[in-house]
Amino acid sequence: MSKFYITTTLPYVNASPHMGHALEFVQADIIARYQRDVLGNDVFFNTGTDEHGLKIYRKAKEEGKDIQAFADTYAEIFKQALNPVTGLNINYTRFIRTTDAAHKAAAQEFWKLCAQNGDIYKKAYQTKYCVGCELEKTDSELTDGVCPLHPNLAIELINEENYFFRWSKYQQPLLDFYTQHPDFVLPPSRLHEITKFVEAGLEDFSISRLKEKMPWGVPVPGDDAHVMYVWFDALVNYISTLGWPNNNKQFADFWGTSDQRIGIQIAGKDNLRQQSAMWQAMLMSAGLPNSKLIIIHGFITSGGMKMSKTTGNVIDPLEIIHVYGTDALRYFLAREIATFEDGDFTRERFKLSYQSGLANGLGNLVSRALKMAVTNNVTLQDPCNTFAFDHTEVQRAYHEAMDGFNIKAATDVIWEAITSTNKFIETTEPFKKAKVDPAAAQIDIRTLLKSIEAINGLLRPFLPETVQKIDAALKNISDDTIPRLFPRIEAKA
Repeated sequence: MSKFYITTTLPYVNASPHMGHALEFVQADIIARYQRDVLGNDVFFNTGTDEHGLKIYRKAKEEGKDIQAFADTYAEIFKQALNPVTGLNINYTRFIRTTDAAHKAAAQEFWKLCAQNGDIYKKAYQTKYCVGCELEKTDSELTDGVCPLHPNLAIELINEENYFFRWSKYQQPLLDFYTQHPDFVLPPSRLHEITKFVEAGLEDFSISRLKEKMPWGVPVPGDDAHVMYVWFDALVNYISTLGWPNNNKQFADFWGTSDQRIGIQIAGKDNLRQQSAMWQAMLMSAGLPNSKLIIIHGFITSGGMKMSKTTGNVIDPLEIIHVYGTDALRYFLAREIATFEDGDFTRERFKLSYQSGLANGLGNLVSRALKMAVTNNVTLQDPCNTFAFDHTEVQRAYHEAMDGFNIKAATDVIWEAITSTNKFIETTEPFKKAKVDPAAAQIDIRTLLKSIEAINGLLRPFLPETVQKIDAALKNISDDTIPRLFPRIEAKA
């Protein structure tokens, strides 16, 4: 049994969860469930909320709320969005909050290690800053004077004395690391992108804010006039969640240097720089092992446009779940959204996918097969070694896709098996054959049950609630146990 570590990024608690958050949570959960439930590995799955920074400070002030109370409210909203019954059914190990006392202590210890290595210094500076990204911006990164990711926010000018991290010192070490680890970032195009960015030169970045201007943050060790810059604090959560620097065994088990340990960070493409360059340089400075693998996914658009309240195309993931169920949304995010690229989510596209892939595909297959099994007195306990598809090839393709973290490719393999099994029914027609050759029909029905059992095993990481229903029905086949998995839904959603 191998140790397997996986973490999402931590979303800011300045607004409710959106479809992009849902995508990242579901992708991470599918990978974690595959590693734990299919491969049998010891999995530590981290997620949580990022609760410091200027955006949250201003939003709380705007609403006239105590900042900690504001963060508490939204942290609970995110936690409930992961709920197994009413939310996304995310089976995490730890939900960390950057306002946790243990995390703040870890962030301060991390700061001290970087300072001891000579990588933190203070200077006065002036820079352009995007509050939406919580990042400094150069003119080349702006379009018509605004951040292309947050065009509704004015770029602000910061002019003060801050502490800086010597990012420039790690240009060559980072490039050497990328060369030595050619699979460090997936997809490869993103590794190429960050490599080109680092090759162009790195500028030291600010890692503190004056407390009198922005007091909401982790205090800088030894200087009560400053708080940590939100990114410096938040990135440390990937190891503070493991108990670093106090729980040495857990940290060694899941963040150690062994090549047998697998560690993954999942992030959106707007996080590429922070995860694969800033955080890696910080780890080098602190003398800690680097991350093992960064998986970068794209954005979710709607009708080809970025989701935003202004355009009115925002779709609430919990609204979809309320009408169609958790597994329906998980299916769409896994199969209809490319794992490593942007994907489009519209209500119309979702409904079509639900009907074709789930109601007419998986749901119809299970219902028809179980009804024939009841009618012909066939159970899964009856011996059968045949499948309605090439079982060996399906297993090979499925594991190849999942071991490469290509979630969409894996679901395509599963639905090809579902399609083949549905075609098997049309070709062999056991419902007709039962009238003239009951024994032959029973053999075909046993093949169907065996095929559904195999498909259900592959579905385990993707549709956990559906898998439980199918498992229960296969173990006790009767008219009363045939599940109605994906009913036709007329309600608007």
